[in-house]
Amino acid sequence: MNYFIEQLINGISQGAIYALFAIGFALIVGVVGLSSFTHGEVIMIGAFAVYYCTTLVSSNLFLNIMVCFFITGLLGVVIHKICYERFFDAPHYIPLVCTIGFSMLIKNLAQIAFGSETKAVPQVISPGFIELGTVRVSYVQLTVLGVVIGLCVLLTLFLYRTKYGRILRAVSQDKKASALVGINVRQATLLGNVIGCGIGGIGGMLYALYYSTFSPTMGLGVAMKAFASTVLGGMTDITMSAVGGLSIGVLENLGITVFSSSFRDLIAYLFLIIVLLILPNGLKLRGGKNR
Repeated sequence: MNYFIEQLINGISQGAIYALFAIGFALIVGVVGLSSFTHGEVIMIGAFAVYYCTTLVSSNLFLNIMVCFFITGLLGVVIHKICYERFFDAPHYIPLVCTIGFSMLIKNLAQIAFGSETKAVPQVISPGFIELGTVRVSYVQLTVLGVVIGLCVLLTLFLYRTKYGRILRAVSQDKKASALVGINVRQATLLGNVIGCGIGGIGGMLYALYYSTFSPTMGLGVAMKAFASTVLGGMTDITMSAVGGLSIGVLENLGITVFSSSFRDLIAYLFLIIVLLILPNGLKLRGGKNR
């Protein structure tokens, strides 16, 4: 029984990281209106950011979060300028192909600049744990959950309590109507892409801290988790995309209590297929975007 509870806690912690991947991806898809194949590489750059910030500057968690958000947000500006801004009126496959090429460019540049070997992240969070009865919860897991919950609260306040948040929600719902009422749609999509990439970068930071290792080739794997989680949420629904990420994390870890750990990904994607067969729109049961 203890093993089952510990796997559930592991699943919630990993699912929280997947949820952060999905939130960033859903925000990009919802506001920009285009899928991005660069999100995995953005997450990977977030992992590199925490590695070098910790190694060269400080292991302060708050500083690492700010650095990761800034660097990956800046990368979001570059991605928007190169892959999106010139192609809003073009067929959707053109910016999509552009993001594929740009993701390959980022991955190869990272391998050239930082090396292709797997790197170990210096200790940022205490390796200790707390005991809840007979169950142990590590400080790393508590930190992951705290950061993810805190970011979700901040994002909710931003989207529903600020002028720019309302602008992003309006643009995600109807770009043409937003333009007609005087909203600068290009600036709004830029802001949405920056925030989405920044959140993805913080997700990459938490992934590196949770597993203690990362590599320049991790992008494809984490991008698939982000995409699967977002599909479960209906692609543009931030709340349900987060639920999708949490569900995948929990199912992966509960699944290995019954099956071999080598079936971890199979369990997650089988669940995705089953859900989509029953609910073609994913877990989003009613209309609305970025709720």
